[in-house]
Amino acid sequence: MRTTPLGRTGLTASAQGFGCMRLDDARPESEKVVHHALDLGVTFLDTAAMYGTKPGDNELLVGRALRTRRAEALLCTKFGVELGDGWWKYRGDRDYVHASCEASLRRLGTDVIDLYYLHHRIDEVPIEETVGAMGELVAAGKVRHLGLSNITVEDLRRAHATHAIAAIQPEWSLIDRAIEGDLVPVCAELGVGVVPYCPQGRGQLFAEPAVRRVASRNGIQPGQAALAWIHSRASKWGVEVVPIPGTTRVSHLDENAAAVGIALSDADLAELEESIVKEGTD
Repeated sequence: MRTTPLGRTGLTASAQGFGCMRLDDARPESEKVVHHALDLGVTFLDTAAMYGTKPGDNELLVGRALRTRRAEALLCTKFGVELGDGWWKYRGDRDYVHASCEASLRRLGTDVIDLYYLHHRIDEVPIEETVGAMGELVAAGKVRHLGLSNITVEDLRRAHATHAIAAIQPEWSLIDRAIEGDLVPVCAELGVGVVPYCPQGRGQLFAEPAVRRVASRNGIQPGQAALAWIHSRASKWGVEVVPIPGTTRVSHLDENAAAVGIALSDADLAELEESIVKEGTD
């Protein structure tokens, strides 16, 4: 698989990544799926401290899968969301940033995280404090690059002024294009890459008539058409785009990885964009 720069901090990633969130120990092939991703060249692996049946379980699984292949992976994880008394709460204070990183390093069985994201902003803590602490992790050699998820344009500008941000991780697909109104142009301005999660519309796009028409016409699967569309956003907006579709099946992983080489025509792209808007508003 080809690689692409992601942002302007020197980070290079596989052109498509793999969202590991749905993998768990109840699925015996979970580690096999991670190995298959690496075999395909899908080396940009995404997890988070909050993922799993219990928070941290997904990091443990990914860490086990990479035990003998850590050097092949670009390992990404997130912090800042934890389970409170029956609900999720957000944290971003300096001490918490450092403690969270140490915990993730232990669970992942590694001494460095390639891309470390703030998972969710918190109003009570200035983002400069959070990102400043993340920058200390870079200086200490525990983290290589910084990212942000679930943030606003103001957050991104303030964070980037504190320490260079390599990438943001928002939801972005044919049926969720909200970030195109504000965040994407700012990413292009600042040189920040975009790592879309749920690029296949949480599975909803598989059944969309326009997606199925375009897929059939090109001899591909609907999920591949959805991914080909998100890959096309890179040239449209002048940003690096590395989507992270998730799956628990090797066969779907093969389909997703193959989408990197699919280029839809301008007419196909226009049909998708125009039809999804119309069909979504009827």
